[in-house]
Amino acid sequence: MPSIKDILKQAKPRQRTVNVCVRGDLAGEAERLSAELARAAEDWEPSDLTEVHPGRELAAKLKAVREQVREAEVPFLLRYIGDRAYSDLVAAHPSEKDEELFDSDTFPKALIAASCADPVMTEDEVAELFEVINEGEIKKLFDAAWDVHHASDVVPFSLAASALLAGLGGES
Repeated sequence: MPSIKDILKQAKPRQRTVNVCVRGDLAGEAERLSAELARAAEDWEPSDLTEVHPGRELAAKLKAVREQVREAEVPFLLRYIGDRAYSDLVAAHPSEKDEELFDSDTFPKALIAASCADPVMTEDEVAELFEVINEGEIKKLFDAAWDVHHASDVVPFSLAASALLAGLGGES
């Protein structure tokens, strides 16, 4: 059995990378094209056999925009800040409501700023970022910051990985 000193030498803080789309305009365009494609699929009836489905052009545009959305995703690396620093952060952002652990307006920005190892950000910079990305992207960042401090699963289950490995005859 290893000693605590040996265990501590191996220990590293939990971390997680989350991709955030910083181009909401492109995400909106992808949504618009998806809706237009769905309408075209419902409404189109060819007038003759040589007529090309209008969805083809829309699908090509949608594919190009989705690629631009993927290129507009920026990785954020969030890392566990330690028990004392986390406790201090929670204490620095008390809620006025007894049933809440922290202030839901200030704590998320503070946690993201404290946890984000790459890119490094101040709380003011996190606030600036929150002004341009939508609530879904904000939630991804906060959830990742929360998870590195609270998740207990060592290796998350992946159905896709399990399915791919099943074809290898149990090899890993």
